[in-house]
Amino acid sequence: MATRSTDPVTLAPQTGDVVVLGGPGAADPAVLGGKAARLADMIAAGLPVPPAFCLTTGLFARYLADTGLAGKIEGAEGGAVRELILATRIPAPLADEVLAAYERLGRPRVAVRSSALKEDSAARSFAGQHDTVLDVAGDAALLDAVRQCWASLWSARATVYRDGDAAEAMAVVVQEMVHCDVSGVLFTVDPVSARPHRVVVEACRGLGEGLVSGRVSSDLFVVDDRSLEVVEERVRYKVAKWAPLAPGKIGMTKVDAADRSVPCLDHARLAELAGLGLRVREHYGSEQDVEWGLRDGVFHLFQTRPITTRPLPGDAAARAGTLSPYVVQQPDPVQHGTLWSRMDIGEIFVGLMTPLGLSFARYYQKHVHLDCAAALGVRDTGDADLHMGYYQGHVYLNISYSAHLLGQALPTRDQRHFTKRFVGEDVEGGEGGALADYVNPFGKFPGGVEDVLSTAHWLRCTAAEALKMQTRSREMVASRLYEFDRARRLDLSRMSRRELHAELTRNLGYFHDSHVGYMPYYINAFGFYGILTELCRMWLGEEGQNLQNRIKTDMSSLRTVESAKEIWAVAQAAKDRPRVLAIINEEPLENVAAALRADDEGAAFWDRHMEPFLRANGTRGHQEMELSHPRWIDDPSYIFQMIRRYASDGFSADDILRRSGGYHDDSREILKKLSLPQRKVVETVISLYALCSELRETTRMSMITSIWLVRNVVYEVGRRLVEAGVLHSPDEVAHLDFEDVRAYLAGGAGELEAFPRERIDEARRLHEYRKRLPEPPLTFIGEHDITQAVRPAPGGARLSGLGASPGRVIGRARIVEDLVWQADEFEAGEILVTRYTDASWTPLFAIAGGVVTDVGSMLSHSSIVSREFHVPSVVNTKYATQRISTGDMVMVDGDTGVVEVVEG
Repeated sequence: MATRSTDPVTLAPQTGDVVVLGGPGAADPAVLGGKAARLADMIAAGLPVPPAFCLTTGLFARYLADTGLAGKIEGAEGGAVRELILATRIPAPLADEVLAAYERLGRPRVAVRSSALKEDSAARSFAGQHDTVLDVAGDAALLDAVRQCWASLWSARATVYRDGDAAEAMAVVVQEMVHCDVSGVLFTVDPVSARPHRVVVEACRGLGEGLVSGRVSSDLFVVDDRSLEVVEERVRYKVAKWAPLAPGKIGMTKVDAADRSVPCLDHARLAELAGLGLRVREHYGSEQDVEWGLRDGVFHLFQTRPITTRPLPGDAAARAGTLSPYVVQQPDPVQHGTLWSRMDIGEIFVGLMTPLGLSFARYYQKHVHLDCAAALGVRDTGDADLHMGYYQGHVYLNISYSAHLLGQALPTRDQRHFTKRFVGEDVEGGEGGALADYVNPFGKFPGGVEDVLSTAHWLRCTAAEALKMQTRSREMVASRLYEFDRARRLDLSRMSRRELHAELTRNLGYFHDSHVGYMPYYINAFGFYGILTELCRMWLGEEGQNLQNRIKTDMSSLRTVESAKEIWAVAQAAKDRPRVLAIINEEPLENVAAALRADDEGAAFWDRHMEPFLRANGTRGHQEMELSHPRWIDDPSYIFQMIRRYASDGFSADDILRRSGGYHDDSREILKKLSLPQRKVVETVISLYALCSELRETTRMSMITSIWLVRNVVYEVGRRLVEAGVLHSPDEVAHLDFEDVRAYLAGGAGELEAFPRERIDEARRLHEYRKRLPEPPLTFIGEHDITQAVRPAPGGARLSGLGASPGRVIGRARIVEDLVWQADEFEAGEILVTRYTDASWTPLFAIAGGVVTDVGSMLSHSSIVSREFHVPSVVNTKYATQRISTGDMVMVDGDTGVVEVVEG
């Protein structure tokens, strides 16, 4: 509802310990608390704040005295005090005062917010430490919400945040609820970047709680505080919003399709909002963090607080502006001459990673990666710090250093055989040119005796690998199932810290062994693909161009493809059971699993079909090295979405797998043009590529299961930190450092000492800053200034990328940003358009007409699986998700790498 235009000063006079905000008299924080005092001050200054009244600290003191709680809470534990308040009713005289003020406000739906004495002060913001109850209506609900806010003064998180300070008085704000169309935050100075004159606005659809919690996508705008012109904007595809689901119930729901890809605010609205922010800054004489909302074209301000952290030289903000992935400065030729790439690095490192994900990647780099290199037959594995780098939240492989070390192996003695597989068109001379003039700053690996020893070592390792590769694969499959079943039986919540440390150590050992065991399959499949590409080029010329992607190797046993077929089988089983399918279709996603298990027929379906599926596939998930992402076993919502999708379509899995994708596979006819010896060589390489690919996919499940095992322990630590009040919610686990988790479990430090709030907040700020930035290139040499990234030209209807899976198709585009929220929207035959994919996306490929991604390469997940399903695909278009809209008629040409909007 829109806020009424009534001047709040005239709504009611002050009545004892209930004060109308903005009325006569000073806004005393000792009476109103920090938040209410600021709101009162803003209303008095004529700023557009919804009408509200405050239950003062005096009313709270009367409540404690009249109920006898004042004596009981002295010296009591915080948790016990909280429970006492929640269990003790507000005496009638006090309740009457509260309800009389509510009546004078007009009895609207209200937001009830805490307002502690030091809340929103310059020293401490107390942001998120105390409770807020939204969309409250009715007398009883209002009084319950007031007690909840009072009680939150003794919540675990508030107690930890005070860091030993005594609990002080609490006031409560009751403010008219505004069901915003658009909400967000405004910073009158960039809270991370040191660049001046930048008012930063983040905006999302619906209520601002979704943005604050990090659960919804938001647009970012930067407005010049002198001209009020928009100087920067990043509009994201917005799938979900925080909004009313029913009276008194706020939660996640979908954004209307028409609003998903358009900016939340136009430039005129942004100028108006920035002007309001500058009025707030001028009024307080300091930089401000302002929460705002827009309803029916009218802006409302809900809160303002001083920005308590400012970027300083040398802090995280300065590090955020680094131009190189190197963590430690290198000599100039190395710093500026290193080739970096994030193409084809196992799919698990794709995309922006959280602080937890990045720190876990660093653990992998220091404790696992060198042994993976050794498993390939590399005798001297070099310096762990040089193998990988980190740029703006993305993980990069140091191609120059890796090529230097791989010079010890015969197949990669010529570094170009390795570097060209990791070079995209972002690098001048990339792709076709293959960096013909590039000089590796690390040089070639030493010759002479070192070369002889390294070659002999590689030959021994390669021979041993050929003998044991299939046996090791079977052992890895068996061990994965054992570890999975063992983990399902464990109750980590009952373990002591010492026991949990032992469990993490055990899981990290399995993590190490599974990655080292997996690496030879991955690299060998990679190598045989390269050999096949080279043979086609040499022996078939233009006729053989892209032939390696047309050859139908027997890849139907790929684990990722099998998972799509198995979801299909589960969907058909559900379809045969109308009651089961009704539960899956009609229950909210988060309730489906519990509803099935609570129903006799549903429980039988779960045991017979869901459990075997989850045992085989449940540790899959999005961006698998990112520990903060739940796996299918943790949250099966995506599986239920795909069951809904598959059960509603009228063809079988076999029909899907037999699709030709709109092209004729003439690869066998072309191969017949080769001489018999040449054809035998090509066929041998094809069979070796197929074998290594199959083993790679089979053992990949061991690798990703090992990550899930580590994740389980980390989130048990997170659960305990939430319980102790160190974290506000499990979502904040994403801002922890993995080394801090290890040190905490290994040592005796307390939670607050092991996880300082300042470090968590700094990590969150840095991650939020990185989310605003453009996508960095897949490959680059030396340094890259991401702030100078080229923006896509508006209105572009034709894009060029990399033709990854042949064929030509025309269909309606569907932008997919969030698998869980959008899987049920995707229609069979539509063109899947997204930033990138990984193994968790495979079920959508089974019904897609074509696939287009912003990033990717010939061996990225989207390319491989598109080829398996015979779906035309173009990857590395850079801007497809920004130039194409859902519903556009799009032509995808997987042979030429062209994507064209043929009908908007």
